[in-house]
Amino acid sequence: MKRLFLATSCLAVLALSACQDGQTVEAGNTVDELTQAAVTPAEQRPTVQDAREFLDAAERDIVANGIIGARAAWINANFVTEDTNALVAQTSADGAKLSTRLANEAKRFNGVSLPVDMRRKIDMLKRGSNFPAPNRPGAAEELSEIMAGLDATYATGKFNIDTDNPKIKDVLGEVEGDTINLGEATRLLAQLRDPELTQQVWEGWRTVSPPMKNDYARMVELINEGAQELGYDDAGALWRAGYDMDADAFATEVDRLWGQVSPLYDQLHCFVRGELNETYGNDVVPLDEPIRADLLGNMWAQTWGNIYDVVEPADAGAGVDVTALLKDQDYDALKMVETAEGFFESMGFAPLPDTFWERSLITKPQDREVQCHASAWNLDGQDDVRIKMCTEVTGEDFDTVHHELGHNFYQRAYKNQPVFYQSGANDGFHEAIGDMIALSITPDYLVQIGLLDEADVPGEDADIALLLRAAMDKVAFLPFGLLVDKWRWQVFDGTLSPDEYNDGWWALREQYQGIQVPDERSANAFDPGAKYHIPGNTPYMRYFLSYILQFQFHKAACDQAGFEGPLHRCSVYGNTDVGARFNAMLEMGQSKPWPDALEAFTGTRDMDGSAILEYFAPLMTYLETQNEGRTCGWDRGASE
Repeated sequence: MKRLFLATSCLAVLALSACQDGQTVEAGNTVDELTQAAVTPAEQRPTVQDAREFLDAAERDIVANGIIGARAAWINANFVTEDTNALVAQTSADGAKLSTRLANEAKRFNGVSLPVDMRRKIDMLKRGSNFPAPNRPGAAEELSEIMAGLDATYATGKFNIDTDNPKIKDVLGEVEGDTINLGEATRLLAQLRDPELTQQVWEGWRTVSPPMKNDYARMVELINEGAQELGYDDAGALWRAGYDMDADAFATEVDRLWGQVSPLYDQLHCFVRGELNETYGNDVVPLDEPIRADLLGNMWAQTWGNIYDVVEPADAGAGVDVTALLKDQDYDALKMVETAEGFFESMGFAPLPDTFWERSLITKPQDREVQCHASAWNLDGQDDVRIKMCTEVTGEDFDTVHHELGHNFYQRAYKNQPVFYQSGANDGFHEAIGDMIALSITPDYLVQIGLLDEADVPGEDADIALLLRAAMDKVAFLPFGLLVDKWRWQVFDGTLSPDEYNDGWWALREQYQGIQVPDERSANAFDPGAKYHIPGNTPYMRYFLSYILQFQFHKAACDQAGFEGPLHRCSVYGNTDVGARFNAMLEMGQSKPWPDALEAFTGTRDMDGSAILEYFAPLMTYLETQNEGRTCGWDRGASE
């Protein structure tokens, strides 16, 4: 998935998700805090005016620190060197110190009767950051150095493989030496259909992560200590508390959402495993076991679309090859981004500023190391929005640029909010915005922008092909989106010790995804570290929520547009009425609890997976038919 950069969030200056917006002074207070307030003489207690002055000063400090830190982080991501690592470690430490100071000072206002808006801001500051440093000398610096080092290790990771192998050379062409990076390894897994070679590539990338393990474990100790100082049992409890509901209630909520959509995933898993079995045989793909992780066309088996050619139904009709269309029309990376901007403009959004085009990194430089993981940035909380992406002319990256610009347009929409509220209603909202737009990349949309001839629009007989291809990315991702942070919650609460990190990771992957390792892993393996968001320290539940929300947003938009056909054929390109209502939700930022923002656009206050089921309903029927007589499921181990 793609990393969102907000200056305040990356630098751990303030929390991106608020606690429950209470109407009483006791909201969010612990027993100890209330006791302290009760014994403090009234004449010494801070006033509403004190709180107002504190918040004004905090906002000034956050903005100043955030801009400096964001610039340092941008330079580091675009020039990965020892010096830029040191710079971003220093600014991150400064941000962590500020976050810790503000969190502790905010506790002064426990027991003070405050207006709702002020109480919301105070509670956000009290939560600190997702990665709080302990409030003692040297802790912030140690934490920042570890985090910068983990990020750099991932960004510069490479491994050896026989690049003279004809099958590898067919994919990569001539490569200098036998060392390849993640981008090259990703291309190999997407295109190779030799299980011996896919295993080599898969295992090769995972040689990059074991050196991270000890630093990661130390980082966990530090942020748990910081979280406990803020009044939470551990960092996982801190993260779960940021969704306008009780932390345990949030864990129950995501399980409920997974329960809604898991039957569709189970049918997709059964179908794909059966087709892989026909290709590779029982020895490679047994029909009663989880699927080997290296066979699904993606380094983390989080999306499966790259192996669509292996499972494509003979009777499903012809789909649309967006990559071929882009290349036939001589698209380059810049034109892809311009086209994505055009979608938002068609809905009434203002064009991106000139500085976006001057300052963004859109293609990979050839002369230096960069962090290629696609990301969207807002460096000043106003109009200095950018993307950083090593864009290639593919259908996948065409979707990605729509996703990243969704972040940028969201950032601009809430720029007039106080800095405390310059974020998504919850973190899943931010990820869902661009993906909701990408769901409108239908054949009809491709005709409207001149990529596809109207005569070549697939008929209804191609719906299964279109839906299966989409499901292999969207539906296949759902359990992975859920389990990454479930693993981290177990790490944070001590359920998994460092020696159990890897076994715990694969237990969850087998339980939720039905995925297994191609061979036994070594005792020192740290496979979670081979996924960017672990060493990059990006919470992941936002992506699971975003996949629920993007379909929910899409259905609401199509209903507002009066679309009456199948949901998967709907595009809201050019609909300014939908755009205006959509923008009204975006402008709210995080100023209200997320159910308020959800209701403003969809009319409901509950996240709901039923729109996914409606979108893929024809595919579900098809899969159930195809899976008749097959052995479906696998031994999930621990109960879900």
